[in-house]
Amino acid sequence: MAVVDDDLAIREALADLINSLGYAGAVFGSAEDFLKFEPRSAVGCAIVDVNMPGLSGIELQSRLRREPNCPPMIFVTSHQDDRTRDTALAAGALAFLGKPVDLGRLIQSIHNALNT
Repeated sequence: MAVVDDDLAIREALADLINSLGYAGAVFGSAEDFLKFEPRSAVGCAIVDVNMPGLSGIELQSRLRREPNCPPMIFVTSHQDDRTRDTALAAGALAFLGKPVDLGRLIQSIHNALNT
């Protein structure tokens, strides 16, 4: 699992949640940091913020989709709009969740991503 979010508190909270579910996770403060990570093909799922400095989560998704092993993506954002949600989902995102995140929906999305 990977968490890509520019907010340190969110990264830490999501990492704690992932660990509590029994999964290993790595955290990244930007899309660019995640793109430098190898082996990305080992990432079973990515939880990604939409609005970050540099590349946005949507731009990260676009780049990753060009790779052979794009991980399932769950978007979390405090900037919800229909157009962005529709773009993410049309490009294959498993979920598009608003902040503060509904933990039940997030946990179910994580399980769906890792058990498919």
